[in-house]
Amino acid sequence: MSWKIRRILVAIGDPRHVPPGQLRKAAQLAAASGAQIELFHALHPNVAGVVAEMRARMTRLASRKLLRGLDVRSCLAIDSPPHEAIVRRAGLIRADLVIAATSAHRPGARLLLRNTDWELIRHTPCPVLFVKQGGGYRRPAIVAAVDPMHARAKPARLDARLLASASQLALWLQGSAHAFHAYLPLVAALPGAMGQPVALALPPEAEGIHGANVRRSFERLVAGSGIPRARRHLEMGDVPSRLGAVVQRTRARVVVMGAVSRSALRRLFIGSTAEHLLDRLPCDILVVKPRAQETSRAGN
Repeated sequence: MSWKIRRILVAIGDPRHVPPGQLRKAAQLAAASGAQIELFHALHPNVAGVVAEMRARMTRLASRKLLRGLDVRSCLAIDSPPHEAIVRRAGLIRADLVIAATSAHRPGARLLLRNTDWELIRHTPCPVLFVKQGGGYRRPAIVAAVDPMHARAKPARLDARLLASASQLALWLQGSAHAFHAYLPLVAALPGAMGQPVALALPPEAEGIHGANVRRSFERLVAGSGIPRARRHLEMGDVPSRLGAVVQRTRARVVVMGAVSRSALRRLFIGSTAEHLLDRLPCDILVVKPRAQETSRAGN
């Protein structure tokens, strides 16, 4: 399973203040994959009087020195809200990757699901790379956060896409691919009627058997990825803290993770881990969603 990038949509939030890392990383990926770059900015209809200025700024962005030698074009659209404009444009040009710069969210924004980052996770069909760090990539460590136990009805094939995406990124950027999974102790994994962990009288060997089963599933999943054992990280604990520790230990520059969008309350529940990590992790994050047919087979 390979990941091909033919068109990259770079979502420009403000043409006057573009994070240098966003353009530099887009240029690196385009040069390595042979992809075309489109710089895209959606201008709100209320400020349509600055169209000429913004169009000129977008044209200047496309002619930046770090983009020379690449197939680059720019597009300015009068459209809103921003996330819907980006999703529409990505679909129109059949983008294989969207690159967006992200920043800290306002308190409470995650609960309302109104910020552009989270809406892009929910609605963009292609992978989205959220750039948080400046500069470019230099032989980066790429960590794929997988779930071999397929918790919360996540489509099984999504993990294979995460591993393939991490391996392909590592190949393009001359870096190294890693695999990660964190699991809870057996008692914490057994919820009570109200969802809280329940203390049960378990035989002493139960935790060892549980850990062995998780490791077997993890190793079976990663076996065909080409990722060596030294770069496979199986940790006991919650995902945010253990993944953060692995990112720090490996000095990872990108975490590849999956997101499953579903209806109503389940969408909020399943997406909370993705959004928490988007805020917490210091590195860039590549969010990959399952293909439409895989999501429908997994159920609603």
